[in-house]
Amino acid sequence: MQTEGSGLCIAYLDDALLVLEKPAGLLSVPGRGADKQDCLSARVQRIHGDALVVHRLDMATSGLMLMARGKTAQLHLNRAFASGAVHKRYQALVHGCLAAAPGGWGLIDLPIALDWPNRPRRSTGVDGGKASATRWKPLGKAPPGQTRLELEPVTGRSHQLRVHLLAIGHPIVGDTLYGPADGANRLMLHATQLRFTHPVSRQPMRFESTAAF
Repeated sequence: MQTEGSGLCIAYLDDALLVLEKPAGLLSVPGRGADKQDCLSARVQRIHGDALVVHRLDMATSGLMLMARGKTAQLHLNRAFASGAVHKRYQALVHGCLAAAPGGWGLIDLPIALDWPNRPRRSTGVDGGKASATRWKPLGKAPPGQTRLELEPVTGRSHQLRVHLLAIGHPIVGDTLYGPADGANRLMLHATQLRFTHPVSRQPMRFESTAAF
């Protein structure tokens, strides 16, 4: 549903949480500098003053983002994210043709670390990286020379999907930080699914969003 006059697209709202559709090009939380204060969390908090951040999407990524309402719900949801009890899936268009792995799902299991000389970039080729894993599966039709993937991050490192796909030679289309110049008008990465247990009712919650590309 659309909240009147706010520019927010709210997929779900109750006393404990909100599920929102973040557009590509909007920060999840404020950045450094006066020009980076407009963000999804700030827009939500102007209407729902108790809304609190529990995870983020990269500025260039669109799709489903969850926020807590109040400290108690935030604590429960933070613990759920930390324990891997929140399940997320994404859809991406990547450069190159990527065939299905045996059994349907492939796994990228490469540690990720901040690439200090080139920050904010991350890299899989830096000492001291944190263990990181991403599952991937080809989907249906894609433009020539590209593959449409379903992605499931097993861990939740910054830029994980973008770095892992670059590492296997298939950067995401439109990725101006990790990919080649390709003329795309945006990063072709969308958060399509969220699954978690409601922090109050303990009921299973599932939300889905269709990628616009």
